This record gives sequence, C-alpha cells and structure tokens, in this order.
Amino acid sequence: MTREEKTQMIEDLQAVLAENDVLYLTDASGLDSVSTSQLRGECFKNGITLRVVKNTLLKIAMDRTEGKDFSPLYDETLKGQTALMIASVGNAPAKLIKEFRKKSDRPTLKGAYIEEACFVGDDKLETLSQIKSKEEVIGEIIGLLQSPAKNVLSALQSGGSTIAGLVKTLQERES
Repeated sequence: MTREEKTQMIEDLQAVLAENDVLYLTDASGLDSVSTSQLRGECFKNGITLRVVKNTLLKIAMDRTEGKDFSPLYDETLKGQTALMIASVGNAPAKLIKEFRKKSDRPTLKGAYIEEACFVGDDKLETLSQIKSKEEVIGEIIGLLQSPAKNVLSALQSGGSTIAGLVKTLQERES
C-alpha cells in the first residue's frame, strides 16, 4: 500500500468515525468464505456496514477524530484482525453478533463505541444487545404518558359519560 493510499484510507476512516456514533470492533478471523458472506449479508439486511481495517490506520484515524475519545479501545482491541461494524442503532450489531454466534464462535466483540461510551471485551456483548435504541426509549415514554389519559377516557366511556359513572368507576378501582 502506497503512502497516498494509506493517507486516503486514514481520511476515509476519520470521516466514518466522525459521522457515526455506533462503532463495533470485532474479530471475524477464522470464518470461512461462506460464513463471511453470510455475515456480510446479515449486516447488509440490518443496515450495518462491515469493513475490515488495518489496526494502525484505524488508530491514526481515531487519534485524528476531533470530539471523540477512542483511547479506551486502543490497548485491547487494536490487535489481530479487526472488522469495523458501523450502525445507526446502538444495539443492532450486538444483536446480530449474538444471533450469528448461534452457528459459529465468531465474530467476537473486541470493543464498541456507542454515543461517547466505550465498551471493551466480548463479555460486554449481552449488555450491548440490551441497550435500547432512541426510538424504543421514545416509544416507551409515549406509552407511559398515554397510559393515564387512556384510563380516564376508558372510565368516562364505561360510565355512560356521566360524572356519577366516572366517580363510581374510579371508586371501584381504588378498592
């Protein structure tokens, strides 16, 4: 790889790192070509970009990316083969890895950077798969906010839309 190609690769990685808040570093070495193709296909279906990267170039790009601290990932994760998984949903790569590992022992999670937090080690996979996406959290909040209003509306409707019916229904619920 020429110096110009390395510089271009670093710039490309730096742009990817700056634009995305969900990055997983994995080790997919040991997968045969069929399994690798299946992994790439599953990533594509789930909106996850999978790129094999050189550790030294990735570290340089991480160092140059302003506003993000990737330093907890340097020591343990940037060794051996590294595949970078890029997603818009924080738990999507973890769920994909977990599902894929039902058939194989790879890929293993080396580390992840999610919304300014770093996670190092394969033992964090379960935790990462349970992280809720922004949409899931918003949905839960809306559901919680709608619950009291739905209770009042159902009470009004069940009591024949009268105040006496409402009071009776609320009184029955308290006891």
